Amino acid sequence: MQCFSFLKTMMVLFNLLIFLSGVALLAVGIWVSVDGPSFLKIFGPLSSSAVQFVNVGYFLIAAGAVLFALGFLGCYGARTESKCALMMFFTILLVIFIAEIAAAVVALVYTTMAEHFLTLLVVPAIKKDYGSQKDFTQVWNSTMEGLKCCGFTNYTDFEGSPYFVKNDAFPPYCCNDNVNSTAKERCTKEKAENMEVQGCFQQLLLGIRTNAVTVGGVAAGIGALELAAMVVSMYLYCNLK
Repeated sequence: MQCFSFLKTMMVLFNLLIFLSGVALLAVGIWVSVDGPSFLKIFGPLSSSAVQFVNVGYFLIAAGAVLFALGFLGCYGARTESKCALMMFFTILLVIFIAEIAAAVVALVYTTMAEHFLTLLVVPAIKKDYGSQKDFTQVWNSTMEGLKCCGFTNYTDFEGSPYFVKNDAFPPYCCNDNVNSTAKERCTKEKAENMEVQGCFQQLLLGIRTNAVTVGGVAAGIGALELAAMVVSMYLYCNLK
């Protein structure tokens, strides 16, 4: 009985934190989507790029809604000893856990397929918008500067882009020497070929592999928390009258 009461209390507190996190994410997501200009004034120009590139407002709303529902069901189910709420909490968490495993398997097994699919989406966008869309260009500049990379696959992604047509040259990041700083001279095709700067997708994969232990540890920790929450919710469910 003491074990049941302890787990019930921990379940309420744990899901209360999840519920509050969901409310916070929902609030920020709605704020970004409805009143973007004030958000950008606070967080600066880089946030503008992020908002335009990944639609972070909608992502935050979706993530916040899921956490809100999970936290409410878990907290309500444990507090009122509702079997229906606990079962719904367990089901949603199980679906998320399976989806995470599936995503990890796809990422490990079908990396080449994912790269090909993303190439079909990203490269045409670069050729169309880089150099003409300010936010899109700024996002790519920040990415290439941070990862020391050039384009999605390599410098050829920029051929025919508004930037290339206007300057008859590639972005300076494509002539980066990877040691000192971005090349100051005009980045011609010959220089870009000689530099052989890696594409950002390959650099991102390299960074993930380099930090595989950290990434794996974080993923394992999240998975362990989800498993523990499912076990506790099912224990409470089975011991309720």
